[in-house]
Amino acid sequence: MAMTVAIVGRPNVGKSTLFNRLVGKRLALVDDTPGVTRDRREGRARLGDLEFAALDTAGLEEAKAGTLPARMTEQTRRAIAESDLVLFLIDARVGVTPQDAHFARILRRASAPVVLVANKSEGKGGVAGAAEAYRLGFGEPVAISAEHGEGMADLYERILAAAPEGASEAAEPEPEDAAESGPLQLAVVGRPNVGKSTLVNRLIGEERLLTGPEAGITRDAIAVDWEWRGRKLRLIDTAGLRRRSKVEAKLEKLSAADALRAVRFAEVVVLVLDAEQGLEKQDLTIARLVEEEGRALIIAANKWDAVADKAAAKRRLRDRIEASLPQVKGLPVVTLSALTGRNLDELMIAVFQAYEAWNRRVPTAQLNRWLEEATAAHPPPAVAGRRIRLRYMTQVKSRPPTFALFASRAEELPESYLRYLVNGLREAFDVQGVPVRLNLRKPKNPYAK
Repeated sequence: MAMTVAIVGRPNVGKSTLFNRLVGKRLALVDDTPGVTRDRREGRARLGDLEFAALDTAGLEEAKAGTLPARMTEQTRRAIAESDLVLFLIDARVGVTPQDAHFARILRRASAPVVLVANKSEGKGGVAGAAEAYRLGFGEPVAISAEHGEGMADLYERILAAAPEGASEAAEPEPEDAAESGPLQLAVVGRPNVGKSTLVNRLIGEERLLTGPEAGITRDAIAVDWEWRGRKLRLIDTAGLRRRSKVEAKLEKLSAADALRAVRFAEVVVLVLDAEQGLEKQDLTIARLVEEEGRALIIAANKWDAVADKAAAKRRLRDRIEASLPQVKGLPVVTLSALTGRNLDELMIAVFQAYEAWNRRVPTAQLNRWLEEATAAHPPPAVAGRRIRLRYMTQVKSRPPTFALFASRAEELPESYLRYLVNGLREAFDVQGVPVRLNLRKPKNPYAK
């Protein structure tokens, strides 16, 4: 069984840089601003022939109970409790600070073994700080530079020596069919402070993600593995997306880019909105982005328990969706309360229904029978007195459903008739609420040469 290694330390000592180095990709946001990381982030790490689960954590801080820094520190304490091994990072260029000494006392009470790591040890500036780290009481520090990859061989030796027996064995590779039928990738997106993290916590049944009244708590896109009724999912909580004109700070731009990347790699996206505020312009912008990326979309109207006139609110929401998002006709809307857990099963049923529609394949024979009926009921209009002939249709791919229509003078087919065909496809083959692509193709002329 692969072990779990938590990377802890005070803010801005390079925890996320080391995490990215170990997992081999830029999963965690990295910036010079202290306290960038707030939630625990897990990744599959490799160091030499060692494979383990690495946990990037928020910086350990002394803070007043109930504040955001205190909640961040509590998340880090949980990561320490769940780990087989702890990497305690200090900044070798700064040396041992009173904050480092305070948290060293906390780590001495932890059940997991601790490896002291003096990061930023490159050059002469880090030598004194690395030597000073002995007084923390964790033995010889491992001098590394996470940014430049120096000292990784020494870190490997110390992890191997300190790991509990049997925990350092490499994880067995997954069978090929398991990779193909992996967990459903479900991203939760929306504007700041609409309850995305609260929704994810309520779904998985634990306080895994930081929540609170402050807007913009989530910065990284945090993935959590979960099962619902025996079906595996990977839930991805994302940072709140504001209008681009309002995003000026570099860190918020990084968070927004991380959220958009999560949408691109998702299969189904849940757009969470505040039911009291309704569907705002920014919500529509996010929904259009999801549709352009070709992902299945669910609208989750959160805080529904606080809505006074529910019938009127639902009617306004439906009317706004029909008027502003015709490209995803039949979009499923689920009213819920993340705080109380109302309608969460209904949300997950809608997620898997959308996933099935997103993966749907239609046999070519059925498609062409439908095309014949559709054109008989409403023939394509003549252009410049000449009739456009729709010859043949086939599905070229799923995820999302994509069809190719072969027609004479395909480029002259009006947009309104294409919408008629797409809406007919949705109803006939139950692909409501997911993007449907219809590509026009011109048949080859055998006498062209």
